[in-house]
Amino acid sequence: MTENILEVRDLVKHYPVTQGIVFKKTIGQVKAVDGVSFELRSGETLGVVGESGCGKSTLARVLMNLERPTAGSVLYKGQDISKLSGGALRRLRRQIQLVMQDPYTSLNPRMTVGDLIGEPFEIHPEVAPKGSRRQKVKELLDLVGLNPEHIHRYPHQFSGGQRQRIGIARALALRPEIIVCDEPVSALDVSIQAQVMNLLEKLQNEFGLSYVFIAHDLSVVRHLSDRVAVMYLGKIVEIGTEDEIYERPTHPYTQALLSAVPVPDPTLRDQKAIIRLTGDVPSPVSPPSGCRFRTRCWKAQDVCAEQVPLLEIRSGSDHASACHFAEKREIVATHEA
Repeated sequence: MTENILEVRDLVKHYPVTQGIVFKKTIGQVKAVDGVSFELRSGETLGVVGESGCGKSTLARVLMNLERPTAGSVLYKGQDISKLSGGALRRLRRQIQLVMQDPYTSLNPRMTVGDLIGEPFEIHPEVAPKGSRRQKVKELLDLVGLNPEHIHRYPHQFSGGQRQRIGIARALALRPEIIVCDEPVSALDVSIQAQVMNLLEKLQNEFGLSYVFIAHDLSVVRHLSDRVAVMYLGKIVEIGTEDEIYERPTHPYTQALLSAVPVPDPTLRDQKAIIRLTGDVPSPVSPPSGCRFRTRCWKAQDVCAEQVPLLEIRSGSDHASACHFAEKREIVATHEA
């Protein structure tokens, strides 16, 4: 069993809702992340999936310490990184890097590719002596499948997939142990998505990287993840291995998400039951009492409004689920063997 490299404990991130122009008054809170706990093991990929607005990107920003949590802790090798600042935080940045969602806006259009990838060396000069930085940038470009001779080009001279490779090269520059991938392929064409995913898998095998891979596309997450956490309205509602989540989901929300994934084999399509959820996703400012999914759940009963279900392994299950009435449901395969 590999050791935990990252531990998240009861993580909370709330944003105040204010009223007024001059004298602002707090009238509520957006509960973007509300009591999230998980572990990331060394060399593992943890996929985080859920609908838009469920708190995935907020989770990424808090893990990177780009935003301070309202409560809870993020432990990197036992050290609470949410309490770091100054030089200690800067040193930590070497170990945890971020690949952003949109390669069109995450790269400075006024900087060459060489300057973009080499910028981490300016912030952390101890990683690479000044005279060797140009060569290291070329090596990084070659590592992600780009021509090293294009070091003087600007981001607008590359395609979307190539720009994302540049973002990955920049994240790799400091040889981190953890990379947080915030929907890194959602803005790319399907064929390019596969190429970027294969690149991430190759780099993980080569450098022993640990990934927190955030996405809303369940088929993309399955390709890369060892374990998967399903989020709904700021909370993790189910977490388990890739096989447990995709083949034996127990939470109604996970079952509904998987039922919407297209089946590539036409002979199996008629065997798949589609679960259609009714109603809209509730506001994170005023989430439902008890189970947050109960307003859209076909299994909901009185207890669901009165008690918050704990994320735990239920009787007859092999992984944790936050549902009072969790039960296994066999899912028709959603990927080709």
